[in-house]
Amino acid sequence: MILGAGRSLPAVPRNPIRQSSDSDLALHRSTPQISQARTQTCSASQAFGFQVGTLSHRQAGPPKGLVCQSAPEDHPAGLPGNQNPGVEDILTVKNLRSSLQPRDSPFLGNNNSGGGFVGDNDLVLLNSVHYESENSSGAGCPQGVLDLKEGVCIPLPPWALRSGPRKTIYYNPPDVTAAIVTCGGLCPGLNDVIANIVTTLEDYGVPDDRIYGIRYGLRGFVHRDSKPVNLNRSLVDGIHLQGGTLLGTSRGGADIKSIVKRLDLWGVNMLFVIGGNGGNAAANAIQQGCEERGVECSVVGVPKSIDNDILLIDRCFGFETAVEEAQKALMAAKVEAQSAYRGVGLVKLMGRSSGFIAMNASMASGVVDVCLIPEIEFDLDQLVKHLTGIVEKKGHCVVCVAEGAGQQLLEKQTDDRTDLSGNPILEDVGRFLRRTFKSKIKDADLKYIDPSYMIRSVQTTTGDRILCKVLGQSAVHGAFAGFTGFTVGLVNTHYVFLPIPTIIQATRSVDPGGRSWNRLKTAINQPDFAAAAIPAATAIPA
Repeated sequence: MILGAGRSLPAVPRNPIRQSSDSDLALHRSTPQISQARTQTCSASQAFGFQVGTLSHRQAGPPKGLVCQSAPEDHPAGLPGNQNPGVEDILTVKNLRSSLQPRDSPFLGNNNSGGGFVGDNDLVLLNSVHYESENSSGAGCPQGVLDLKEGVCIPLPPWALRSGPRKTIYYNPPDVTAAIVTCGGLCPGLNDVIANIVTTLEDYGVPDDRIYGIRYGLRGFVHRDSKPVNLNRSLVDGIHLQGGTLLGTSRGGADIKSIVKRLDLWGVNMLFVIGGNGGNAAANAIQQGCEERGVECSVVGVPKSIDNDILLIDRCFGFETAVEEAQKALMAAKVEAQSAYRGVGLVKLMGRSSGFIAMNASMASGVVDVCLIPEIEFDLDQLVKHLTGIVEKKGHCVVCVAEGAGQQLLEKQTDDRTDLSGNPILEDVGRFLRRTFKSKIKDADLKYIDPSYMIRSVQTTTGDRILCKVLGQSAVHGAFAGFTGFTVGLVNTHYVFLPIPTIIQATRSVDPGGRSWNRLKTAINQPDFAAAAIPAATAIPA
């Protein structure tokens, strides 16, 4: 069974978003009149007797002239009646509700500690920007997501399901057997997510002896030397203060048939997969295997990517921490370069196919003169000429390069080999640029810094810690709501449930024509180093 905005949706006209002409790129095509908006629903501020901006002037009720009424069931609060989305306008999420027994949430008695609940008709816009025209900055793909590698815009429905606790749940907590697994490389926040999944499961009433941690990634399902461990509130207490993952992790090992059999054998009916694009792809395959085999198990992904390269999601956990740590290397490079005669500081950061860490660390540090990312090829001679000019002008320069940048300049030494996750093995652009700058920038005193794994093995920053807490809670809420084959994420500053097939169809990349990259370029006065086509026979050796 597929769920759109809820178990049942009223028959409504198609969203005018879907009927607009291609030249009209706005998501909201019609704006309600002021009088209409003022008679629709009571906002939270009105319910508490004050207006935004006048907190010191409390009123006994809503402001004069404002009529508050309950929103009809078929008109979600905040949506004009003629914009009520239909099923086709919402990213659909699979669910197992038809084979499960609905029941009241255990948090119903205190109205979820006074915070209320989220309904299946609560929706979040995937794109909230109204662009004047297709020439507006950042308007490259206003009604979908950009697949930079293929050079195409992937169209998507405009709405996603809001995450959060539901009044009705579809699993009896004492009967739940849950498993948690971490996949792929390390990332700050893994322990945070594990801890919050465990504590939220126990809050629902899942017995602490029925929560299992799978050791060392997906291989832990089938390898005899990696037996699962029991997880409980006491065991995970304080693990967020440590880097790494309590459960261990590994790449590959996705023997889907064996994993599905093991889930069936163990009676696992909730599986939480904490992983990146590869981990979520494995979760999707496991969900499909469970569906084919008739195994009732909600499979939930929690998106982990230090590179921040998962489609649609604003920010993956661990990314903020990685940027903070990366800045330390850039600051050190600045000190080294500035303290030397004709000093050149070169820092290589993580970023296999997406340059978000390099871009954001460069922007935040304020010490970088040139940033090189995988999404944009560059001409080596133009780069060297620009750096030489900076050194001549101020006596030093700092360069930040993502590990996946400049691969077109390097002669392949690896015969297109990949790692266990299927990622191509990259040539070392950092060492290549170090040799190049030393030989081509006159009298350069070059200091090369590669923090490598140091930026991913630390405990999380405050922002990431909060993000991990919400993601862990949302994953459990979604499972108890009967959903499956979805991942949780932050979209347009709201937490949503996203179907896994949607987020794994491409890798999120820095948009070369987007505002973020443009802001950095203008901040550091970086020109375009247009890359000339380099024939394979004349490629520069590594």
